Amino acid sequence: MTTAILNALVSPVAGAPFTGTVLIEDGRIAAAGTDVSVPADATTIDAEGAHLTPGLVDAHVHLGVHPEGDGMGASDTNEMTGVNQAAVRTIDAIDPLEEGWDAALAGGVTTVNVNPGSGNPVGGLATTLRTFGRIVDRMVLREPAGLKSALGENPKRVYGEKKQTPSTRLGTAKVIREAFVAAQNYMAKQEQAEADGKPFDRDLTNEALAKVLRREIPWRQHCHRADDVVTAVRLADEFGYELVIDHGTEAHLVADLLAEKGIPVLIGPLFTSKSKMEVRGRSIGNPAKLAAAGVEISLITDHPVIPISFHVHQASLAMREGLDRETALRAITLNPAKVLGVDAEVGSIEVGKRADLVLWSGDWADAMARPTRVWIDGRQVFELDQETRQELVASRELETAVEHDVE
Repeated sequence: MTTAILNALVSPVAGAPFTGTVLIEDGRIAAAGTDVSVPADATTIDAEGAHLTPGLVDAHVHLGVHPEGDGMGASDTNEMTGVNQAAVRTIDAIDPLEEGWDAALAGGVTTVNVNPGSGNPVGGLATTLRTFGRIVDRMVLREPAGLKSALGENPKRVYGEKKQTPSTRLGTAKVIREAFVAAQNYMAKQEQAEADGKPFDRDLTNEALAKVLRREIPWRQHCHRADDVVTAVRLADEFGYELVIDHGTEAHLVADLLAEKGIPVLIGPLFTSKSKMEVRGRSIGNPAKLAAAGVEISLITDHPVIPISFHVHQASLAMREGLDRETALRAITLNPAKVLGVDAEVGSIEVGKRADLVLWSGDWADAMARPTRVWIDGRQVFELDQETRQELVASRELETAVEHDVE
């Protein structure tokens, strides 16, 4: 099947904006430019000068594991029965039929990364997937896509109230170190057993941590305060893993350290209340400060903390506070795709990538603009026509088979 989107003001992210055509064949972008040859049998859509962007990417959500309005009984965000939950996988708890997925499409978000919560020092494995489907396994782009960890107030509060370690920041760092040392010992024993040709008992917790130590997946470090950010860097230096800072409320205060080490920051949520002490420095102006210091940033909603349909508005508000337009768009498209390891597939409008696209009613950065059409893998999955939308949601199945790497 071939579709051509004509007369669009295209923001490809990977290059300069242009007015022209994007050609879609078999779910992929076949051509994009000002002089594209359109096959005679192609389905054509006249954008009439409307803005066309890649599908938005949110690299930190709890979509499907923390449904809105269903109460705590429906939440599967945190397995808070032990400090080291490296072996739990969000894919086993994601509900693809909860209403948040519809909100994602209405907001132009086509790729998300579902994280465990931040109640444990070691929280579990994340899943990156598209926002339309009925069977989670067919929506997956990468699994696992990272291992979640938390520093700061959350784990010390959860376990301090239980009179267990950790009740302090010291204890939290200790738990993380002990987890990695145990994984290192596990890896050494496994290597020796393989060399000796002897059987070896598997351990899912240590296997997950070993993926981090082998740099197969990143360590997703929840932290807000500047000193916690520095602790995260210290631990990464000690064990040699790939570090991503999640939230980074005060990361701008140590931006020089992060820029020097090339550590990306997934900053957000940006326009919520200052609900605890460690987020007193929250400001919509912080992304611009990080970017100015040379730190690669992505914006995150932490849905449902900020409804995922507002993802684009964090970018436009950050622009108002000094973030340049190009960086703002990259922060909700290509940058988070890179962090998730799926930038070869999504995040920009480039030949060969999946045709995940959003057509807007105006300038994507205008708070009054909204998605009018959304495509995933070249199939239109959202339109501002309620009857069409309801039919798509009812079917919830992409025509093309999903190809993904399962690690």
